[in-house]
Amino acid sequence: MSQVLCDYYRPPADFLRDPVLFERMAGRHRRDVAHSSDNSASPRVTVGAVFPDQGVEPSLGPDQLIDYFRREYYAKRFARHSQRIVDQASVRHAYYFVRNLLPVSLRRLIQRAYLSDWKDLPFPHWPVDLTVDILHDELLRTSMKAAGTQRLPFIWFWPEGASSCLIMTHDVESMVGRDHLFALMDLDESYGLKASIQLIPEERYETPRDYIEEIRRRGFECNVHDLNHDGCLYEDYIEFLRRAKKINSHVRRIGASGFRSACMYRNQDWFQAFEFSYDMSVPNVAHLEPQRGGCCTVKPYFIGKVLELPLTTTEDYSLFHVLDTYSVDLWKQQVDLVHRRNGLISFAIHPDYLVENRPRKVFESLLDFLREKVSRERIWAALPGDVDRWWRARSQMRLIPRGNHWEIEGPEKQRARVAYAVLDGSDRLSFEV
Repeated sequence: MSQVLCDYYRPPADFLRDPVLFERMAGRHRRDVAHSSDNSASPRVTVGAVFPDQGVEPSLGPDQLIDYFRREYYAKRFARHSQRIVDQASVRHAYYFVRNLLPVSLRRLIQRAYLSDWKDLPFPHWPVDLTVDILHDELLRTSMKAAGTQRLPFIWFWPEGASSCLIMTHDVESMVGRDHLFALMDLDESYGLKASIQLIPEERYETPRDYIEEIRRRGFECNVHDLNHDGCLYEDYIEFLRRAKKINSHVRRIGASGFRSACMYRNQDWFQAFEFSYDMSVPNVAHLEPQRGGCCTVKPYFIGKVLELPLTTTEDYSLFHVLDTYSVDLWKQQVDLVHRRNGLISFAIHPDYLVENRPRKVFESLLDFLREKVSRERIWAALPGDVDRWWRARSQMRLIPRGNHWEIEGPEKQRARVAYAVLDGSDRLSFEV
């Protein structure tokens, strides 16, 4: 069994060595809740498959193939063949240099023009891409068939058997957003939610210590949002290292654990220069972001020592000002798709764009939908830091046979649940908790 598959599911370490034992012990457990691993909205992928449209080399093994999508290497290959003038660093520099001098209406017109081809992008699959998650399931199904195992125990993805996880995040981009933040936090709390707040540490606005302390006093998280939000963090490696050093100093200064870059710019190969625990800068599908691509998964994953919490829904700015819609229908569709895969439902909402009544009403409709969904579907509504701690604890857990049942050993084991991957007579994979 591949290492990424073991990291994803956390099955017993000796699965391939004694599948008969698994079959005998797993058969003693009754079925409870079944979670389908199928999704007709996404294409099937099989072990050893070649993806010509994504430029995948036939020689890639399962672990390399998963990294190829999750770490967006396919996007780098595409970029070499389809570079646009507007993607060049000099053009981006010029835009950010004059950005604050441009009327808001003109900025939005430029951004819509830049992203106007988003519907023509064949990959990742809009509005949620599940390629990596389906690939994991296919690898597991193939491994189970090879071992002759119909039921395989593993450690469930979320604590207390929750069906999926929800996190809300707010990036503060300007003084307007900074001054409106507490009103947005009031709104979150009225619907029973807490959120992670990302603050820009330099140039944009001041954030006094008592401002940060008030955020935390109310049970919200406070994290770092880029360095100065100029869109140039990842342009040059030497300059990146200089900026990363300053970002790390701000992480230590405010006691932050998480980070999100400006405009979701990212280079996952460079993340090891950072000192934060988790990152939230990689979209699942980046059709509406300045940097195209996407990690093609709805589950957290490790990039070295950094845990990535992917953004799995469309940002509010993109919804309102690129798609030009003030409906929650797209968000509802994305939530349902991610939940169906027992994934991380994550939102990036900006106080800067919710000052006016119309977008604020849309966000209130979203919160009302989420409150009902969380209660009905037993979704774990958590802070990103909670997810970071859980996923790190889960990565250290082990399944141990005890007589005729399985026990979980490791940190936070009391919150963990044993689940089963089950193959039916037609080799369809489902999950039981």
